[in-house]
Amino acid sequence: MRELIDVPTLPLRDLTVFPYMEVPIIVGRECSIKAINKVLKSNEKLLFVVSQKIASVENPREKDLYRYGTLVNVEKVIKSQDETIKILVRGQERAKIVNFKIKDAYLSDLVIEPLKKNKGKYVEALVRKLLKCFNNYASLKEYFPPEFLYEIQHIKQYEELAYIIASNIDIKQEQKQNLIEIEYLRELLFELNNILITELEYIAIEKKIENSVKSQLSEGQRQYYLKEQIKAIQKELGESNIDKEMIELHKRILNAKMPKDIEGKAMGEFSKLSKMMPISPEAAVTRTYIEWLCDLPWKKYTKDTLDISAAKKILDKNHYGLEKVKCRLLEYLAVLKLVKKIKGQIICLVGAPGVGKTSLGQSIAETLNRKFVRISLGGVHDEAEIRGHRKTYVGALPGKILQQIKHAGTRNPVFLLDEVDKIGKDFRGDPASALLEVLDPELNNTFMDHYLEVPFDFSDVLFIVTANTVHTIPPALLDRMEVIYLPGYLPYEKMNIAKNFLIPKEFKNNGIIKSDLDLKDDALEKIIMEYTYEAGVRNLQREIAKICRKIAMRKVTFKKTGVKISNKNIKKYIGAPKYIQTDILESRIGVATGLAWTENGGDILNIEVVPIPGQGNLILTGQLGEIMQESCKAAVTYIRKNASKYSIKTDFNKKYDLHIHVPEGAVPKDGPSAGVTVASAILSSLIKKPTNRNVAMTGEITITGEILPIGGLQEKIVAAQLKGIKSIIIPDKNKADFEELPDNAKKDIKINYVHNLEEVFKLIF
Repeated sequence: MRELIDVPTLPLRDLTVFPYMEVPIIVGRECSIKAINKVLKSNEKLLFVVSQKIASVENPREKDLYRYGTLVNVEKVIKSQDETIKILVRGQERAKIVNFKIKDAYLSDLVIEPLKKNKGKYVEALVRKLLKCFNNYASLKEYFPPEFLYEIQHIKQYEELAYIIASNIDIKQEQKQNLIEIEYLRELLFELNNILITELEYIAIEKKIENSVKSQLSEGQRQYYLKEQIKAIQKELGESNIDKEMIELHKRILNAKMPKDIEGKAMGEFSKLSKMMPISPEAAVTRTYIEWLCDLPWKKYTKDTLDISAAKKILDKNHYGLEKVKCRLLEYLAVLKLVKKIKGQIICLVGAPGVGKTSLGQSIAETLNRKFVRISLGGVHDEAEIRGHRKTYVGALPGKILQQIKHAGTRNPVFLLDEVDKIGKDFRGDPASALLEVLDPELNNTFMDHYLEVPFDFSDVLFIVTANTVHTIPPALLDRMEVIYLPGYLPYEKMNIAKNFLIPKEFKNNGIIKSDLDLKDDALEKIIMEYTYEAGVRNLQREIAKICRKIAMRKVTFKKTGVKISNKNIKKYIGAPKYIQTDILESRIGVATGLAWTENGGDILNIEVVPIPGQGNLILTGQLGEIMQESCKAAVTYIRKNASKYSIKTDFNKKYDLHIHVPEGAVPKDGPSAGVTVASAILSSLIKKPTNRNVAMTGEITITGEILPIGGLQEKIVAAQLKGIKSIIIPDKNKADFEELPDNAKKDIKINYVHNLEEVFKLIF
């Protein structure tokens, strides 16, 4: 026995090198490459190779290596372009690690422990049995060349014979490592015999299974070959995983509590599946279909919470204002408490972006103690998104409605259909038409998805639909919904929302506390009036978040807190104002002040009219839409018809062109409610009298001078209040709308109800 000091060492993954064997090895790890380089610098070219216990360990330590390996001679080295090294080694002697160490390379202190040899008849008998077993093994494997088998028979040294046979048996890495750790030749030969006898038995069983399957096949049954082979293997092993899966699937069908007719269809599909080859594509499609039937909540409900006072508290906590909407939802709860089930409640929430439509749906679910799910219909063009694909298509699935019902896990969730006004239509079908069945109270109890092809009851689902406008919703779909309008928030409402909801939320999101930032009311009011222009509060939240981020940066960088922000220093934190509101002009001839509604809230509109020498042409500028152009024409017709009444020359249209302009010129404008304002501006320009700058007006006109009602009254009145206008002219037919407005919207303003243009002219001149 001799000791070797500092022998370079190469840890191997899933490989054992035996003495007497030549083995090629690819080396790529940094420490391993350094070990090879040390070998190349030495005269003896000796290297110690040892297997890792776990192949995935990238940088092994002593505890990660087996103790026994092989001392080898490096016979050839080839360096590749990819910085790896290919080496050819030849095993010399069995060795044991005494000390493993890592410097710049892997090194080991070794003890050479050659195999302890035995003699006698018992060893001779083991060698003969080993050669016989290996010959049988080689003949069954059919990949050993005759020359190799001839050489095996003529090896004289039993140790060399044992290691060569060990390296050529197809066994696990752990078994090979066990072989190299055996100390005595007799034990090594005995263990090799055991391994070969076991392998021969496995090969015999495999042959038996193969012959058993082939004997049962006719020419027309060859497609079932693999299935039968798997069954035969499982029979030999005494278990059947496939049968277990089928039994489990059968239990799922019975436990799904489907209606009887649907359960019968599921059992029919299950019967087909049991006769199919498991790996066939058709079997996968059928199994997926059955699993979908099992996963749907056929009889699962969540119990409603019908406490009206608790529901009111939740709605008030989550949403400021929106009293009409809250009242409607509480009515729904009250009726539900009395009759237990309401059929066909389809609520459509219509309002500008950011007014809280989607979050209101979540609050409704919280109020009812129901699951909440939603899908966005914006940009959906394919009818199959709603109804699903036929299951014959590759990758077919049910529609989004059923997918979300499965996700909810109950039959009675609150289901939000978002952005229904932005649904599309093309050659793939009309999704809006597919929604008719979903949202029709008389039909949705037997909704038929193309994929499932069985009816599913949606009558217990509370559908809530949201839209920014109803004009683009198909009439047939709109007819199935109860529309509730969510008006834009008034400035005082935005102030309360910011204080009670947005500021605490952004403080939490940005990691600051009340002592870090004091946002004054006048600063908040300035943000609302000059930095945001919207009906909702999304941009308001963004501006507050911007301030909070700057305070967070200041807190982290300078450790300073306690910042106070007012309208005087707010520009420092969020920049210059973004929106310049339209100002009321001085009383001028040919100018009238109107009120307009936009998606971002109300605004005032200064309409200008100038008569110029010409031939009676009407010039319209300011990006006016078709309806607004028609209002201008109607106003001109009324003035021409009643010219003598207002002391205007009846032939003025032959001598003058009328130029009507609506600032701002780059912003598109449309709608009929500017008719009163246009007529007033035209009359002012022709009689050369200025209009009263403190009076704003709105209303649609006819060519006979009658004034028709308008929409968006609340937003228009708020816009007038913000500009300091004290008197407003509105159609008499809007009196009921005004009375329903909140008290804050009616405050400090005089309302003049008018029936025709004559009454308007008396008020403004």
